[in-house]
Amino acid sequence: MSAALELAPAVLAAIPSPDRGVWQLGPIPIRAYALCIIAGIAVALWWGERRLVARGGEPGTVLDVAVWAVPFGLVGGRLYHVATDWETYFGPGGEPLDALKIWNGGLGIWGAVALGGVGAWIACRRRGLPLPIFADAVAPGIVVAQAVGRLGNWFNQELYGAPTTLPWGLEIYRRVDPATGVEDPLGGVALDPTPIAVVVPTFLYELLWNLVVAAVVVWADRRFRLGHGRVFALYVAGYTLGRFFIELMRTDPATRVFGDIRINVVVSVVMFVAALAYVLVAKRGREELPPREPEAADPDPEPADRAS
Repeated sequence: MSAALELAPAVLAAIPSPDRGVWQLGPIPIRAYALCIIAGIAVALWWGERRLVARGGEPGTVLDVAVWAVPFGLVGGRLYHVATDWETYFGPGGEPLDALKIWNGGLGIWGAVALGGVGAWIACRRRGLPLPIFADAVAPGIVVAQAVGRLGNWFNQELYGAPTTLPWGLEIYRRVDPATGVEDPLGGVALDPTPIAVVVPTFLYELLWNLVVAAVVVWADRRFRLGHGRVFALYVAGYTLGRFFIELMRTDPATRVFGDIRINVVVSVVMFVAALAYVLVAKRGREELPPREPEAADPDPEPADRAS
């Protein structure tokens, strides 16, 4: 009895996971992960639009660029995830077709940034907009979108660390298909409210860190009037600094390099150094777009017929 009483405060203080990550609307599955990704994209578009217009950009530009950047980014994010988690899909016991199931989770941020940047570059060229100006405008929104997206990992019960007794540990439940009782971690439902583990919520750490990075980027941009891509580079440096330490806490399977180092740890170091170097050597000051010309008034309608 005493042992149970000692354990009770920690269990009561733990963070529960949702009992499911998918709801059925008739034959249509509504996936929390997809909703979080969509919500994050919406936040990034709204905030990026406000920031770009404040820099002299034309209203609607961010949405036009997003038509190219978002699909490119989703494809790039998935390719990066599959490339860095190859064994899950193509190793022993893997299912290659699962590599296409983006709705089950798995988007690598650097693939999304790289290929999304290609899409943004194409769209910016079509509109005559310098890519660094666009990147600086959308940078804070992107990192907030990442924070919103991490809520999808909470619904999917993924991206967590080792078992813990911390009062903010994350409860993990066994999910099953209610009809068959077969275990289904992504599409199933937790019928038993007893957690099978209480783990370090690394997804939550990254969510909170992303919000801190967004605040720092906005403050630095206003304080130092950053431009020429330095706002975006500061976002990359800040994000990778936190991701380095958070990645070390994770215990989920991952591709290992240089002996036993998670590949995302190495990528974080490389990206941090590159981004910091860019911040230090890039041109100072902020470039401004030329003032928008006022919209031309409608031509004068045909003069009214005059009496002869």
